[in-house]
Amino acid sequence: MDGFRVAQLDHVEFFVPDRDAAAAWYTRTLGLQVVPEYAAWAADPQGPLMIATAHAGTKLALFVGEPQGTRPTTGFHRMAFRVSRRDFEAFLAHVRENPVFGERGEEVRELAVRDHGAALSVYFCDPYGHRLEVTTYDVAPGAAARGG
Repeated sequence: MDGFRVAQLDHVEFFVPDRDAAAAWYTRTLGLQVVPEYAAWAADPQGPLMIATAHAGTKLALFVGEPQGTRPTTGFHRMAFRVSRRDFEAFLAHVRENPVFGERGEEVRELAVRDHGAALSVYFCDPYGHRLEVTTYDVAPGAAARGG
C-alpha cells in the first residue's frame, strides 16, 4: 500500500462479567497492568478497562458483558503473548502457584509445551473461556522435543 502502514496492533477486546476481577487475574497471571492514561474510559460502565504490558504496546480492552463461554469462536480464536525464553520458563513455574484454566474450565497448574520448531508455546484459557497462548521465539529448533 502506498503511503499507509499500520504502526502496531492497538488492542483486543474481551467481554468479562467483572472488569476489575478480570484485570486482577491478568495482572496476577501475566503481569499486565491497568493503563492509567485510559482509566477515565472505565468510569463509564459501557467503557473498557485497558490493560497492557509495562511498555503499553498492544492493549487488552476489558468490557463488561457475557464472555465466550461454550459458544464457538467467530473470527477470534486466541490471543498470544510473546515472551523471552527466560520468561517462558518462569511462566511455566508461575502457573504451578497461579493456575490457569483448560478448555472445560478446569484449573491447570502444569502446561504442555508445544514445539513449533521456530517457537515454543503453551495454550490455556482465562477464567472466562478466552483462549490464550504464551510463546517464545527465543529457542533453538527442536529444543522442546529434547527437553528444553
